[in-house]
Amino acid sequence: MTETQHVIALNPYRKGNKGKVFSNSMAVYDKVIASPEIKKMIRQIRGELPIPKVNANDAEAVKKAQDRLKSELPFFCPHYGIFKNNVRRQENAQPESFMFQTIIDVDDREYVDKAIEKARELNCSDSIWNGSLLHLCYSARKKLHIGIRLPVGMTIEETQKAYCEALGVPYDESCITPERMIYLTDKDSEIYRSKMWCAVLSEKEILMRRQAYLDRGLTVDGRGKVNSLQLKVNSNGKNNENNRLSGNDGNTAVSAGSAVQPAQPGDSHGADAPHIGDSGGNQDAGGLGAREKNLIAFDLFTQAAGLGGMEIDTVGSRHSSLLAIMSAGASRVMEEEELMKVVRVKMPSYYQENDCHQLIHDFYAKYADNTKPMSREVMRVNALAEQKASQQVNSLQLKVNRADGNHAVQGSNLQAQSTGEDYPDPPEMPKKLPKLVELLISRTPEVYKPAVAHAIFPPLATHLWKTRFRYIDNVEHEARLMTLLLAGTGAGKSSVNRPIDFIMEDIRLRDAENLKREKAWKDEMLRKGANKDKRKRPENLIIQEIDADMTNPAFVMRTAEAQEHFLYTSLNELDQFDALKGSGSQQFRIMCLAADPGNKYGQTRVGTMSVTERVTIRFNWNASTTIQKGQRYFSKVLTDGPISRINFCTIPEREIGEDMPVYGTYDESYREALRPYIENLNKVTGLIECKEAFQLALKLKDENAEFARLSQDRTFENLSFRANVIAYLKACVLYVANGCKWEPEIDEFIRWSEQYDLYCKMRFFGDMIAKENFTAQKSSKRGPQNLLQILPDSFTAAQLLAIRLEHGLDAKGTDMMIRQWLHRNYIRRAYQYTGKRDSCDSCDSFEKLKYRHDGMVIKS
Repeated sequence: MTETQHVIALNPYRKGNKGKVFSNSMAVYDKVIASPEIKKMIRQIRGELPIPKVNANDAEAVKKAQDRLKSELPFFCPHYGIFKNNVRRQENAQPESFMFQTIIDVDDREYVDKAIEKARELNCSDSIWNGSLLHLCYSARKKLHIGIRLPVGMTIEETQKAYCEALGVPYDESCITPERMIYLTDKDSEIYRSKMWCAVLSEKEILMRRQAYLDRGLTVDGRGKVNSLQLKVNSNGKNNENNRLSGNDGNTAVSAGSAVQPAQPGDSHGADAPHIGDSGGNQDAGGLGAREKNLIAFDLFTQAAGLGGMEIDTVGSRHSSLLAIMSAGASRVMEEEELMKVVRVKMPSYYQENDCHQLIHDFYAKYADNTKPMSREVMRVNALAEQKASQQVNSLQLKVNRADGNHAVQGSNLQAQSTGEDYPDPPEMPKKLPKLVELLISRTPEVYKPAVAHAIFPPLATHLWKTRFRYIDNVEHEARLMTLLLAGTGAGKSSVNRPIDFIMEDIRLRDAENLKREKAWKDEMLRKGANKDKRKRPENLIIQEIDADMTNPAFVMRTAEAQEHFLYTSLNELDQFDALKGSGSQQFRIMCLAADPGNKYGQTRVGTMSVTERVTIRFNWNASTTIQKGQRYFSKVLTDGPISRINFCTIPEREIGEDMPVYGTYDESYREALRPYIENLNKVTGLIECKEAFQLALKLKDENAEFARLSQDRTFENLSFRANVIAYLKACVLYVANGCKWEPEIDEFIRWSEQYDLYCKMRFFGDMIAKENFTAQKSSKRGPQNLLQILPDSFTAAQLLAIRLEHGLDAKGTDMMIRQWLHRNYIRRAYQYTGKRDSCDSCDSFEKLKYRHDGMVIKS
């Protein structure tokens, strides 16, 4: 006599991914319900045991904790034994694996005892329910689940309605879906189990039942209508070729009437299921099913996780190694089962341990969400792996060392600062501009206009003398502005020079007169002997534009003689600042002090001819360099202040062979149009109050703070503080230059200017600063993102944690982030709040009030 075979679609894990089920034998089912952990959970859900960290006197908190525990239980699907790709969706339910059974849910305690007796009575009656009872089991809350066999020809819905009527209990329409899941309870909760519970029926009975559905115009599993692709059932049983359970690759697996072999052994995991075929071909690894592309991707992510060249299958570290590899992005490019196959090849020793399988499963359960877009780095690695698998990698410099199975990307593709075409485009400059800005860039080719629009402010601000502006923190600032243009070789960095020349014209004329006076005095001193009386240095020797190669003592002297006027210089190369080094890296200190109000700087020397002065630095400047040189120049002072105080701009790379940009003519009309703005800057002194600039600074500060909270990007937040000061001072300069009149166009221009500045800082230095701050390589390659926008309109704390991990943020900040978003009315709680103010459970659910995908803004 043939032994009855059983198959059950089951997710045996606590906190298992609700979208995943694996075909198992009943041995796995029995093992799960017999576990002490499940028994303890069931007792806690029923109130028989206390739940740790939950106040037993708080009924609402207890109920929420019990709901949470219930949602963490393992579960199974009673209607079908196999789901395509192990994904629990209605369309993935395999018709050939239909079990011809269903579960009646008695969801009211007052009906439970009556229903148990009535089910037994119906099972022994001479009605259609005779012999139909397969399973009786208490549910998690000690209500009732009744498993029954479907009468021949009746659908799930028809059976549920008829049986509930015969039983005398309410019908629940939610129980009839093909993908319906039932939470498992402990072995003590099982009242009765027939040997035919989850059993594969005989070939003869399957054919009979399928034909009954077909005769009604239904599919072989009683769903919908038959189409041309419907399996044909041969009622005489002679042709069974079309009645086979198919694997995921379309190959036949088992005949419809034969016993279904368990998809995996009772002590193994879903990833080992032999019916799980690979959807993309390229089978490799000695028949273990791991695709070549996935093997390569795994090695690339191993390197991205900083584990390249290390033995990752070592006892003591392999758990953390695999976790790091999955976090680096391996889990985004392959399904859980595919990763299992790869780990089986790459970490064979660890693969034998239950901890390995549980780690992989838990990671996917918590963080897997294919609805989220991949990061650029993950997409890059995926593309590299795909192209290697297709034997097309010459241009990608992918080097595969098959001797040891390691794959490496030459150069720094995985870890270099993102400066290439993969980075988003900079913010687009507004069409309507303040009149002064529009004038100054009017002769500039389109491609250079954003750079020139930033570069004009240091020379404009240099005209201001003893002019102060009160910032939103109540600190008075002078217009201290420094701009650095970072662009590739031959990009057109000299495009900023002509507007600067015209702006500085009046200052240069006065400087030329004072330079003559200084030269005459120096010549006189040289003609006199050492013992002759020498005339003192001329007074009012104000020379604002200094030479690029000026030494530190000369800089101090020029500052002292400037009588609180700004010094200014324009450098063709950033490293010309090295002349100011002095005895140390004084040039960086000067950069920082130049932006700080009330700073003090100077030098004390013993010699009578030496410069001994203590001054307040007022130093505006423009400089340009290539991106790589700029990054190298500041690489030692990333977090010391210069970068945040400098206004950065760039010029996009032009297409090869593109036409040369053509400049307009900088003529007398340009000079005359500029003159009144320069005169306005020269004649204003004292404290200037600009309410519009003040309000704009407040607004931009709030916008930056909101984006920082939503992106959780600490580097962005730190850089935004000084960027807002720079933007405010630019607004004040435009206000004064316009005769202390505000233009509506200033608002949008300054907002764009600040966003552009932050864009450049994050693009060229963001990853470097993050690495410096956290001593770990960052690979975001994307710039900051609004994390709330990425999340679905309803989300759980676990989903938020996954987003944080993917964006390189730590897990411990999740609770603080949620509290902050709640406080700011970005989100509100939906359910499962445990009542603790200092933590959020992974099953806590939230609803977005802002940044929703449906475009709505919900008031709290």
